Amino acid sequence: MDKESQNRLKHFAALKSKYQVTQHQDSSPANLLYLILRKLDLGIELLDLESNWLGESKLEEILEAIKQEQQHKVQEFGNLEFEFSKLKSKYKATKHNISWQSSHLYFILLKLESGNFLTDSEVKWLRANGLYETNKIAQEVKRFTQLKSKYKATQYQDSYPDSLLYQILTKLELTERLNNSEYNWLINNELFETAEFFQQQESIKETQFAKLRDKYQAIKHSELSLSSPLYPILQNIDAQHNLSESEINWLEQQGLRETIVIAQELEKTREFAALKAKYKVTHYDDLSPNNHLYKVLKRLDLSNYLGEQDINFLRKRKLTKTIEIVNEKYANTLKFNIESGKVLNESEIEWLQNNGREDIIVLAQQKYFAALKSKYDVLSYQDKSHTSLLYTILQKLELKERLEPTDVAWLQENRIEMPQAIYSYYRWQEELKYQETKLFSGKILIAYHTIEANFYEQEFQRTGNKWNLANASSHWRKADEPEQALQLTNNLEFDKIKENKLKSALLTSRGGAFRDIEKLDNAENCARQAIEYQPKSHHPYTLMGAICFERHQYSDGEYWFQEAIKRGANPRDMDSEIKRVVKNAKNENKRQEVIEYLLKKDPQRYAWAKSYIKQPNNKG
Repeated sequence: MDKESQNRLKHFAALKSKYQVTQHQDSSPANLLYLILRKLDLGIELLDLESNWLGESKLEEILEAIKQEQQHKVQEFGNLEFEFSKLKSKYKATKHNISWQSSHLYFILLKLESGNFLTDSEVKWLRANGLYETNKIAQEVKRFTQLKSKYKATQYQDSYPDSLLYQILTKLELTERLNNSEYNWLINNELFETAEFFQQQESIKETQFAKLRDKYQAIKHSELSLSSPLYPILQNIDAQHNLSESEINWLEQQGLRETIVIAQELEKTREFAALKAKYKVTHYDDLSPNNHLYKVLKRLDLSNYLGEQDINFLRKRKLTKTIEIVNEKYANTLKFNIESGKVLNESEIEWLQNNGREDIIVLAQQKYFAALKSKYDVLSYQDKSHTSLLYTILQKLELKERLEPTDVAWLQENRIEMPQAIYSYYRWQEELKYQETKLFSGKILIAYHTIEANFYEQEFQRTGNKWNLANASSHWRKADEPEQALQLTNNLEFDKIKENKLKSALLTSRGGAFRDIEKLDNAENCARQAIEYQPKSHHPYTLMGAICFERHQYSDGEYWFQEAIKRGANPRDMDSEIKRVVKNAKNENKRQEVIEYLLKKDPQRYAWAKSYIKQPNNKG
């Protein structure tokens, strides 16, 4: 018999034994039973013809074996699937949806479950499949296993990181104290060698505690237990950590003042060393906190500035690098302040001059000039140099100083280059500051007249001269403060003023203020009284003309303006008053009415009025 036939006979015999049909005598490999058993062993479903043959051959026990085998396979398949699902849940791998039959994950998770380390390739596989949480647990399992080996706890089977043993071993690794329940858990689980590690650590700590109590003069504290708050406090001191306020308070309560003093001296010594390194003090070995250099460096660190006395102290000790750092630090502080919008004071400017930092002075001037231009609405003025006369003028206004006549003349001569789009938009609006392009307008003009008004008020208080009231009232009006102008002349007793010219001036100014707040009847009363006191002055006539135009009594207004011109008024001033009426008209229909009257009367003289004609809205 050849070898192949022998092998087939052996195989047939083995299958008959497996499926408990040894009583079947025919052992020929050509037997139908051999075919059926081979198909059964391979999990191949039998045909009806084959099943019928088994029945006819009275081999029903094989059919029963087939059913049991199939049930076993189904059950085992389900068991594998269920176990895999549990492992995925336990090791945070539920998002991995590949079948356990074709995935490496089942094998990897079983390795973790048995406490074995993963290979590098297995770790890479976890990362490549986005199983970062699983990999993290794997690292924890590895660490847990290593700790069990280190602390003689390998007989404990569970290697999952949520185990209480893992927490205990981690504490031992960090030399942290175990509580009573943790220590008792080790004893109850017969981990006596692991518990011995803890006892050894406790013994070492007790010895260390005793030494620290001696070292930091805390002997009179009677409690020697490692659970005493004193132990971690002394450890902090020895580890060169600064004590917290609560720790200092506790030491105070225990009467351990000497310990506090030692800790604070050490803290100052560390701080002194750090300051020396920071400020390049390389050839000064003394680290005592009582050294004056410590106080100097600390002052510097807190304020970024040292006074002349401290600078001399450094200079005498030839600490030139330190002085350079001091100066640069203070210069940078001033730069930061300038960038933050602060203005240098006189002492800061003097320091910069003495230390050759004119560049920072120039920066401060440029920044301040830009801020002032913004404040006074003259940013469009092109000259940005701090040497500009405008900078000097704006500084005076900011300090509420009076301008010189030359300053005023310069402002009147120089103009702002206003963008055409802005000018075109605002040319017929009511706000004067957008229509004028001269520097002497807008906020500068208001600031100037406010300063002048206050000056003349103070002069009146000083001298009692009521001409100062007239001047102050006029300036308040030009500063757009008519109420202030009225307040100045509210309680004047005109009967006691002898000079008619002064009475007329005060009444004209008061009448103008009433006109500003649209109390035209009061304004007219003042104007007529002013005319009675000084018929030859053109000012009250001009006021009357303006009042009539405000009331849209144009012919009457023309009459009064003509009377003013007869008495020396400049026709251009009349036009300015009329222009003001047009600009300030709140009712658009009334504005257009004035414009039509002016253009009809003299289209050439009043050509400026065309720019105030309301443009139709283009819709569509």
